[in-house]
Amino acid sequence: MNPRHLAALSLFLLFAPAGVMRVAASPQAAQHFDAKLFQELRWRSIGPSRGGRALAVAGVRGQPEVYYFGSVGGGIWKTDDAGRTWNPIFDSQPIASIGAIAVAPSDSNVIYAGSGEADMRSSISYGNGMYKSTDGGKTWTPTGLEDSRQIGRILVDPRDANKVFVAALGHAYGPNQERGVFRSKDGGKSWQKILFHDENTGAIDLAFEPGNSKTI
Repeated sequence: MNPRHLAALSLFLLFAPAGVMRVAASPQAAQHFDAKLFQELRWRSIGPSRGGRALAVAGVRGQPEVYYFGSVGGGIWKTDDAGRTWNPIFDSQPIASIGAIAVAPSDSNVIYAGSGEADMRSSISYGNGMYKSTDGGKTWTPTGLEDSRQIGRILVDPRDANKVFVAALGHAYGPNQERGVFRSKDGGKSWQKILFHDENTGAIDLAFEPGNSKTI
């Protein structure tokens, strides 16, 4: 399932009669399993039913029941019990549209959120830049890129929670300069534009080479 289209109104997990099957990326080489082991798995909704469309989802390494998701019009939500209950943790901020979330692999208290949904459609909500939390989502601080409007992806270096990469789509229906790929080496205090084509071209996605964060 494409993480950009997880749900129209809710999130889903794979469910088997014995419990929940958590799907997570591994830095190790891919392993092959007999398909029959998964034939009884079914998707089920884990809510919240009023969460809205979800583009951004992030888990926490070593904490298999903790997840965050960003709604395109409802802020950021967190679960500590694998989706049985959800709590809104972004309501105090002036913007509600979230396009990307990333939890720092080296420090799970550090969370970056990019505001503004980056899925082009007939009607989309804009954002006002990047946000950062250093206490697991309890409080948030704006960290720049205010005119990026729509942010599609955030990468955090696996070994350095202050080294962050952002793919910014920019203004959805017009030209602007604050778009492309940005990098911060100081946790969002300052940003460097490291990939820019022109004022009409934005960035939508980023990925590290597995096991090598120097290659993007």
